[in-house]
Amino acid sequence: MSNISLSHTVVSPTPNLRFPNAHRYYPMSILRHLKRRRFTSIAAALRQDTTLWTPAPLSSVLPAADSLFHVTIDVSDSPDLVSSHASAGQYLQLRLPDFAKPSFLAIASPPSLAAARGQFEFLVKSVPGSTAELLCGLKKGDVVELTPAMGRGFDIDRVSPPEDYPTIIIFATGSGISPIRSLIESGFSADMRSDVRLYYGARNLQRMAYQDRFKEWESTGVKIVPVLSQPDNSWTGETGYVQAAFARAKKIYSSQSTGAVLCGQKQMTEEVTSILVADGVSSEKILKNF
Repeated sequence: MSNISLSHTVVSPTPNLRFPNAHRYYPMSILRHLKRRRFTSIAAALRQDTTLWTPAPLSSVLPAADSLFHVTIDVSDSPDLVSSHASAGQYLQLRLPDFAKPSFLAIASPPSLAAARGQFEFLVKSVPGSTAELLCGLKKGDVVELTPAMGRGFDIDRVSPPEDYPTIIIFATGSGISPIRSLIESGFSADMRSDVRLYYGARNLQRMAYQDRFKEWESTGVKIVPVLSQPDNSWTGETGYVQAAFARAKKIYSSQSTGAVLCGQKQMTEEVTSILVADGVSSEKILKNF
């Protein structure tokens, strides 16, 4: 009995065009795969053609916490990049020369910093094998490529004016604090609201970035509630996850005048959303940046 092997069969990359009866000779699964691959390649090429990349040098790469780095990029020679950052919560793509896969990064600095100093700041988690890991290993003067800022950011108008929404509850985990920093430092009339809380979750204090900014943030009217999932024995604050810490505290006096801002792990955002909606907070008043 003879064996039939497809490994020696030459298949045209476009069998339906060159061989109208190709379906008689090749399994339909192979033809479907080839068609999918062809159209995927075309779609990828179109995406590449429409993405605008702008080179920009690094100003600094500094440790921010365990596995987190504070990255500053000089965009002073790129007015289009500067003007693209219009609201807190926006993000962009960053790629490195000779490394094709880009990384999505939320902009940590407020738009005013780009306008005044020509800088974008990021909080980057170094993930092994990723663009982010390579980025965190670069130094001042190294050049990266950026897209313009994307997304609408946090639509703070949905929880304005402040007298109508005196309660704003903010939730962030890990590097998700990055766009939250942008929001707080951009200003959202926190000092005109009676109850603004930030539940900020990390494994321990060594992994919690921006602790040096907490006092400044609190001076603007934001109460900081650090929540540690694996604290050491000296920790006396909130423990576990931010959604559990909030569920223990609650203290929502009027669901109709409450808004929320979420950024971080998917499980956290889903669970917090469920808790808030169950308490009567409108889903339209729960802001996310993605």
